[in-house]
Amino acid sequence: MSAARDATNASAAGARMERAAPPQRVLVTGAAGFIGSTLVDRLLAEGREVVGYDSFDPFYPEAEKRRNLVGALASPRFRLERGDVRDAERLADLFAQHRFDGVVHLAALAGVRPSLERPVEYADVNVTGTSVVLQAAAQRGGARVVFASSSSVYGERGAEPDQPFRETDDVDHPISPYAATKKACELVAHVFHHAHGLPIVAARIFTAYGPRQRPDLAIRKFAERMRRGEPIPVFGDGSAVRDFTFVEDLVTGLVAALDRDLGYTVLNFGAGRTTSVIEVVRALERALGVAAKIDWQPRQTGDVSRTWADTTRARTLIGYAPATRLDEGIARFVAWLEENP
Repeated sequence: MSAARDATNASAAGARMERAAPPQRVLVTGAAGFIGSTLVDRLLAEGREVVGYDSFDPFYPEAEKRRNLVGALASPRFRLERGDVRDAERLADLFAQHRFDGVVHLAALAGVRPSLERPVEYADVNVTGTSVVLQAAAQRGGARVVFASSSSVYGERGAEPDQPFRETDDVDHPISPYAATKKACELVAHVFHHAHGLPIVAARIFTAYGPRQRPDLAIRKFAERMRRGEPIPVFGDGSAVRDFTFVEDLVTGLVAALDRDLGYTVLNFGAGRTTSVIEVVRALERALGVAAKIDWQPRQTGDVSRTWADTTRARTLIGYAPATRLDEGIARFVAWLEENP
């Protein structure tokens, strides 16, 4: 989509925002995961009815994912369904039964490096699964949809070190199969909006962290190894920078996006600032009270050198205002980790 067309859609969406009622019956795919379970808890706290849908993919232990949902399962307004997002018949039945007026589609195979080893599976689960979810939404009354895209769609941006990533930037050069699937999902979503009128927000998420973080992600992996006195693998020279987004700030943004009819819109969800990998290690040292032993490794194929979100559009359209400083977020993550060994 051109920048002009994107701006037109965003402008038209602004005219509809005040008339849009917040969805009260919400489907959350990937509900047992790190972001999904945090989102489920927020929606239930706001009094909404939520169906969580999750395949419990063995990427990390099912027992940990189920612990994420202990609080939600105690609520009479929550129902957990196990299933694959590629199962069109199952999803059609769920939409018919619950008449969802909102969908947050988070289910996907995650991770840049694993996608290099399993590109066909990533394409199948991520692109086909997103198509099936959107088809079910379109066939059952047009629920408002937010789906998880990724900052990885921006690719390698080393030539523009002083510019944050904007939604209107070129995203035609992803450097991993995972990133390519997320770009493909954005295109599929635009087709469903154009053909069926589905209100869809593509949420480009920048390096989420916080309580319940997946064990394969850097902050969790570093913290656990540091607590055991083991070396931590740092790829490259530690100067790579990321826009680290605290999960509670992210979830606040996702709910705000769900609660507005924005037509088809792409929004960045980041903290709007950059932190180097070595700075994250120092923050973990402060929070854990231990010194890190660094095992320097070559830079990995598929990894980008930097991410940095321009959040102007999200702030303008939905009032997105991430407020958690990295040290605070790391401290809250460490407190959770120590309570959940």
